[in-house]
Amino acid sequence: MVRFWGEAIDWTVHELTDDRALLRSVKGVGPYLEFRRTPDDEVVWTRVHLDVMSDPVEDQAREVARLQGLGATRADVGQGDVSWAVMADPAGNEFCVLGRG
Repeated sequence: MVRFWGEAIDWTVHELTDDRALLRSVKGVGPYLEFRRTPDDEVVWTRVHLDVMSDPVEDQAREVARLQGLGATRADVGQGDVSWAVMADPAGNEFCVLGRG
């Protein structure tokens, strides 16, 4: 997950241990995105939902294709006809790619 999200948002690994990983902007400022390891048999409900936006926002289709190339898949959560694309990262965590509609 760290590799996928690091490439997806262009952040680097700030700290890596057996139990957790921290991603942060390459500039070393702003928030961290922390990943904690859970036992394989532990099932947890997604506690965080991320929204990402292409730059520029008009390139939503290109961003969706780029994320699919990193291992994301399209997801259908019953969203219907909306301006964002619902996707899942390689571990099945849902996130949205925002766009204009």
